[in-house]
Parts: sequence; C-alpha cells; structure tokens
Amino acid sequence: MLEKRNFYINGKWVSPSKHNDFKVINPSNEEVFAIISLGSNADTNSAVEAAKKAFVKWKETSKEERINLLEKLLKVYKKRSDEMAKAISMEMGAPIDYAISAQTASGQSHLEDFILRLKDFKFEEHFESKSNNRISYEPIGVCGLITPWNWPINQIALKVIPAFATGCTMILKPSEIAPISAMLFAEMIDETGFPAGVFNLVNGDGAGVGTQISGHPDIDMVSFTGSTRAGKLITKNAADTIKRVCLELGGKGGNIVFADSYPNAVRDGIRNVMSNSGQSCDAPTRMLVEKSIYERAVKEASDEANKIKVDVASKKGDHIGPVVSKIQYDKIINLIKSGIDERATLAAGGPELPSGLNKGYFIKPTIFTNVTNNMEIAKKEIFGPVLSIIPFETEEEAITITNDTEYGLGNYLQTENKEKAKRVAKKLRSGCVYINGNAADSGTPFGGYRQSGNGREGGTWGLEEYLEVKTITGWK
Repeated sequence: MLEKRNFYINGKWVSPSKHNDFKVINPSNEEVFAIISLGSNADTNSAVEAAKKAFVKWKETSKEERINLLEKLLKVYKKRSDEMAKAISMEMGAPIDYAISAQTASGQSHLEDFILRLKDFKFEEHFESKSNNRISYEPIGVCGLITPWNWPINQIALKVIPAFATGCTMILKPSEIAPISAMLFAEMIDETGFPAGVFNLVNGDGAGVGTQISGHPDIDMVSFTGSTRAGKLITKNAADTIKRVCLELGGKGGNIVFADSYPNAVRDGIRNVMSNSGQSCDAPTRMLVEKSIYERAVKEASDEANKIKVDVASKKGDHIGPVVSKIQYDKIINLIKSGIDERATLAAGGPELPSGLNKGYFIKPTIFTNVTNNMEIAKKEIFGPVLSIIPFETEEEAITITNDTEYGLGNYLQTENKEKAKRVAKKLRSGCVYINGNAADSGTPFGGYRQSGNGREGGTWGLEEYLEVKTITGWK
C-alpha cells in the first residue's frame, strides 16, 4: 500500500492542513493500492501564495536558464520513465506495454518539443522595421492546471512544461483517481532543482480544490482538460475574476470511410477507437461508411473487434485494459444498454464481462451498426471501447452527419482521392482532421471547436497560451 498523503508546496513535501483520506483503486482488480489526501482551501491558498511569491523572481529568469532546467528535467524523466509507466498502468489501467510506448513516451515527446520551440521563440520583437513600437510577450502569472486521468502525464506535460518555459508559476491539481504519476513528476521536478514555489501540487477533487483554483483571485489563468460539463462549471466560476480559461474538453469524433479508402482503413479505425480502452477525447467513435461498402465494413469491424484481447494492465502483450473506475464502467454499460434499447444492431461485444475476467472494470470492444445520428450512443461521449457505424450515400451527407454534434475536437477521413480528402477536411468543424491514418507531427496545435473547448496545446501555440502581449511605444 502506497501512502501518498503529502502535497508539494514551496519546494517541499508537506502534510495536508487536515486529513481527508482518499483511496486510489487499481481498476484491474478493484483493490486499493494507494492512499492520498484531498486538499482543503488552506492547502490551495498555501500553494497559490507560494506560486505568487515565486513569480516575482521566476518571471525575470532568462530563456537560457529555463531551457537549462528543462533539459535537466528531461534527463531525470528519461531515467525514471519505467517508474512512470508502472504508475500510469496501475492507476488508470493502461496495459504496461502501452503505458511505456504511448502514455509515458508522450511526456518525453512534449518535453523535447517544447525545449525545441522555446529555443526559437522570440519574447520581444519590433512591430515593424521602421516602427518605434516594441511587442513584448510576458508570462501571464500564476496558473492553475487541472489535468485528467485518461492521459495523465501527457496532459501534465502539455500544461506544466509551457508554463515553466514562459516564466509562469503554477499549482497543479491532477485527477484524484490517477494522482500517482503526477506525484512522481513532482519528485522529478524537485530532483531537477526548480526554484521553490515555481511548481506546486495539491491533490483534490473537482468540487474542492478544482473549484478553489478556478475561482481564486490570485490565479491569473486556468488550464483544464476534462469533461465538457466540468469545463462549463470552471468557466462560470472563473468569470468573477476575469482570468484566462483554456479548455480541452470532450469529443465525438467522426471517421468517414469512403468507398475508395485504403484496404485496412476500417480495421485501423477499430484499433484507433479501442486503444486506451476507448478513453481518449479525440477517439473516432462514430464510423461513417459509404453505403456501397457498408456490409463489408461491418464484417471487417466486427471481426477486428472480436480479435482484440482484454486483460489486466500488468500483463505484457497486445491487449486493452480496464476502464478507469466503477463510475465510468457503469456509465459505459448503461450507454451500451441504451443502444440496444434504441434498436441499434449489436454486432460485437455487449454489456457482459469478457470471458475469464470476473473482477475489474473490463468492457468488451463493442460495435453497433444500423445507427442513426440521433441515437444516444451517437450523440453522447461514451469514453469507452464502443463504436457506432453509420451509413451515408454522398460526400455532402457524410460531412453533415460528422458536423452534427456539439463537439469538434478530432475528425478522421479515409480516401485515396487526395483532392477529395483536402476538400472534405476543410469542411469538417474540428480542431484536428486526420487523413488516412496520418498522425499529427510533434509541435502541431491540439484543441477543439465548440463544446470541445478553446485554446490550443502543443508547440508554439502552447507557449502562447501562457503569455500576455504588450505593446510598448517610443522604444527607439
């Protein structure tokens, strides 16, 4: 049993102001493997005070000083990457091989890319060559960073690193159900030797520490990744203090499979949805298939889903793990049952536990066919290994169905006609469009339209989220 009750405030691990124990559950076996403490208003205030005080000096550090510290942090991260993978696997159920190759690797990738972008970033520049106006990019101040459980270190890196890089100070509140990776990252920051108060960590839930952060008068910016429901609450709570709010929220991605798609497009689409047990906000959970290949696509999708193994996270090999919690499990199962009730065709999977797994939050890879876009399973973000297949006849119909959602995070399309791909991509209302299985390059911006959020993470755009822009006249 891990006992992780302390918080990291002002460069030290400190006891909570009052005890409020919270059990962290291993989703593979439903057993408690760690105890943390949920913070109080006093803990949040202490962290914010430390960050506010540290900001005075930290904002004056040179770009070179910050690069040097980030490069040291990268070395520490590489040295302890195995620890990070084990923590992520245990706390949120990612199979250990996936926790190494995808989850933990993402943290390293973001660190490396932000260092690269920071080296080329200009914090001051002339407005025009003949102008006496100077444009200055300055750190926004104290940042409240609230991160999710599904890609824990990925989202921590996308917030903490650009905050460091731009001269901001911060308080991090990771998800209370997957906090161990964040606490390990705090250990790495401490080992690196960042000045006291620049980084602070307080565990807590959304109603407690999350609310305290979003409404705190001394926090200048909140960056949140999580549900759209929570994002709305944070925005409302932040309004009184007029702080900047950056949100990366839910999604209901469409994957348009045209008749002229590459041979493995459907099977690759299934693997994409089911990876991370369907717990990715940009997962393409609606597959739109041109009617001329619909029956073939349904068979391929069902075959591929049935091939995907489900097993405990600690086992090596190619399989998916459990979903993160009992709450998530119940939500997903209820949505699967609603799809059956709405008379969609269950082509693979279903609400029963996978064979041989009698304990843990495991869900079979599930495929629904004959789905219409007004069904609950097509509208709601399920956040589990569940796919809806929807037929279409024309390019225009595919675009209309894909855009017929309150979300707009990531969409996908499959066609070997390059001109059609470009034409359709431009008409899809989302922050990212992925063509023929191509991944986004490191350093490209990530974020959503509409109720998928605002702002962008990653690369130069990720740095700019943490900066204020100042015009200074009479510079020359």
